Amino acid sequence: MRKAGLLLALSSGAWRSVRMASSGMARRDPLANKVALVTASTDGIGFAIARRLAQDGAHVVVSSRKQQNVDRAVATLQGEGLSVTGTVCHVGKAEDRERLVAMAVSLHGGIDILVSNAAVNPFFGNLMDVTEEVWDKILDINVKATALMTKAVVPEMEKRGGGSVVIVASVGAYFPFPLWKDKEREESIKEIMQIRRIGKPDECAGIVSFLCSEDASYITGETVVVGGGTPSRL
Repeated sequence: MRKAGLLLALSSGAWRSVRMASSGMARRDPLANKVALVTASTDGIGFAIARRLAQDGAHVVVSSRKQQNVDRAVATLQGEGLSVTGTVCHVGKAEDRERLVAMAVSLHGGIDILVSNAAVNPFFGNLMDVTEEVWDKILDINVKATALMTKAVVPEMEKRGGGSVVIVASVGAYFPFPLWKDKEREESIKEIMQIRRIGKPDECAGIVSFLCSEDASYITGETVVVGGGTPSRL
């Protein structure tokens, strides 16, 4: 009985250690002194990701197309004691991408993390109704700009021995869904989700921080779905 009790106590202690590690209690600031760029990060998911990376120890450079949005986001996050700066960046413009990279290098000496969150969704409807102009905008921002942004940061990452690139996309890539702004449509969408509710921006942030940390050092080229159980297989 004494041996069994000892084994149970050891198991319980080990389980508490696992829980503490997973909750961040045993290991603080997993991104300490990392430098992160997050595009389209003054609101919504991008803002939540920027906040979480900074909370986990990173120096974060936020960006958006409008200066007032950048100023507001920086003021909010700096007011929380976080290491955050920002600049205007329209990812479709080469000079803006160059300025974003240059700012991070100038302020912090390099780049370790890129979170490519900027994207457009200019059309809802039948695929056959999509115009050439819409296709051009989608491909320019969602595909080409993301590739060129990655190309711009990789040389800086190589100087520091490596880095992490996380590209944020929509679950709509797996499961096309109609406009859901009206309440009735929103409720019908919840019915196909295992969690039965629409997600919050903060719920997308933790996985990004993990993927940028050393805990994810053997994860690469993967697609991780944060979709509340939405069908996500092609």
